[in-house]
Amino acid sequence: MMGSRTATPLAEQELPALATLLAMENLPSQDITDAGRRFWRVDDPDGLLGYGGLEVYGRDGLLRSVVMPPERRGKGDGRAVVDALSREAVALGLERLWLLTIGAAGFFERIGFTRAERGEVPPDIRASAQFAGLCPGSAVCLRRDLVSPRMEPAVDAAVDAAMDAAMDAAAAIPSGTVPVR
Repeated sequence: MMGSRTATPLAEQELPALATLLAMENLPSQDITDAGRRFWRVDDPDGLLGYGGLEVYGRDGLLRSVVMPPERRGKGDGRAVVDALSREAVALGLERLWLLTIGAAGFFERIGFTRAERGEVPPDIRASAQFAGLCPGSAVCLRRDLVSPRMEPAVDAAVDAAMDAAMDAAAAIPSGTVPVR
């Protein structure tokens, strides 16, 4: 269901629910209570969409622990969770997000992240627990520049559809066609 989505900072007593879901997905959770970690619960009118977190390092942030209940997967809700976290990152003054993933690189690339070499990552983030050991060296590193808050998914979908239609129309023009002037 489309509707308003809210990102609510997690209180300490809510972290065990996040840890349980992370454990179900074999994602690291041993450091979620450490200082400097911020986590949110993202909801829509139907309930929990998912969770995610940020670690702030100057103008860069580490996106981490993005996880959704199994029943919410495959419905576009993952993008909604990342969009909500991206808006929180912009509100915190961040300009870029970085992340490591073992099995979700394709998902993150589809929603605007690009692959990056670990050497491109700011030193403070490379020294984080996620980069320094919680995630294996085989994890894919990705980056997303935050120019402005993401649009609502309905607007995003309309813009994507218009761009796709324009690209299809351009592709339908026979090669060698000369523009009319």
